Amino acid sequence: MAILLTGGAGYIGSHTYVELVQAGYDAVIVDNFYNSCPDVIERLKAITGKPVTYYDVDVCDRKALEKVFLNHTFDAVIHFAGYKAVGESVAKPLAYYRNNLDSTFALCDAMQAHGVSRFVFSSSATVYGLAETVPLTETMPTGCTNPYGWTKYMIEQVLRDIAVAHPDWAVALLRYFNPIGAHESGTIGEDPVGLPNNLMPFITQVASGKLAKLRVFGNDYDTPDGTGVRDYIHVVDLARGHVAACRYLLSHTGCEVFNLGTGLGVSVLELIHTFERVNNIPIPFDVVERRPGDIATCYADASKAKTVLDWEASLTLEDMCRDSWRWQSQNPKGYRA
Repeated sequence: MAILLTGGAGYIGSHTYVELVQAGYDAVIVDNFYNSCPDVIERLKAITGKPVTYYDVDVCDRKALEKVFLNHTFDAVIHFAGYKAVGESVAKPLAYYRNNLDSTFALCDAMQAHGVSRFVFSSSATVYGLAETVPLTETMPTGCTNPYGWTKYMIEQVLRDIAVAHPDWAVALLRYFNPIGAHESGTIGEDPVGLPNNLMPFITQVASGKLAKLRVFGNDYDTPDGTGVRDYIHVVDLARGHVAACRYLLSHTGCEVFNLGTGLGVSVLELIHTFERVNNIPIPFDVVERRPGDIATCYADASKAKTVLDWEASLTLEDMCRDSWRWQSQNPKGYRA
C-alpha cells in the first residue's frame, strides 16, 4: 500500500512516516519545507534504514502535484500540509485561508484525476471552539475562534461533501488534541521557528537555557491547581493513529470523525512538575494574566477511535516528558544546528 504524505517532513508528518514504514507501507513525502527542514529527510532515512522518496513541492501547486501522481500509484493520502500557528492566523487570515484551502482543493483535484479515493485529514480539536463540557465527543457542536481553526472546520466540510457526492470515497477526519514528545531516538522532534507557540517546546527551551523562564497563563481557573487542563498525547501515539486510520479506510467508505487524545486532562503545573521530576531539571516560571479565549479544561473522549480503529494512546506523560527532553538536549538548535 502506497501512501502520500503532504507536509510529511513536519513534526507530526515525520513521525507518521516512520510508523507507516515500520508497519510495512510505502510512503512518499511532499513538502516545500515552509514549516519544516530538509534535514528531516536524512534523519528519516537513518531511523528507518531505507531511502526516502520525497518531492520539494508546494501542495497548492496543482501542476507540480500532477507530476507526483504520475510517478506513483497511491492507495491513500494523509494531508498534513498547511499553516498552523493560531496567533499568526489572526494576524494573517487571508494567507491562512488561501494556503490551507487551496492546498486541499489542489490535492483533492489531483486525487480525483488519478482515481485515489482514501483521504486522512489532519484536523484539530480547535474545531470544538470554546466548548466548556468535557470530555469532548465527536458529536458535539463545532465552531471556531480563530482563522486557523476555521480552515480546519471548512476543510472538514469540504471533505464531507466530497464523500457524499462520491460514495467510493473514504475519509477520516482526525481531530488532534495536544501532541508533544518525540521519537525515542531523539533524531526527530518538534522544532518551532522563533518563540515556541506550544507549551512543551517552551519548557524544553527553558530547560536547555535557551529561554530564561516559562510563562504560565493564569492560575485562577476552576481546575484542581488553577492552571489550564489539556489532553497531551505523545506524537508517536498520534502517528500510530494515522496508520490505524489508513488501515480502516481500506475496507470502508464514507466520512468518519475521530478524536485522537489520551482522554486524560493534565494541568500546566502537572506537566511542568512531571518534566522536572522525570528529567531532574528545574523549570522556573512566572504566572501571568490569562490569554484571551483560553478555556479552563479541554480533553478528549477517544473511545470511538478505540472501538472503530482499534487504536488508543499507550505512552505515558512521563514518556512524553522524557522523549521531549532527549530531542531538545541532543538537538539544542533543532534541525538548524
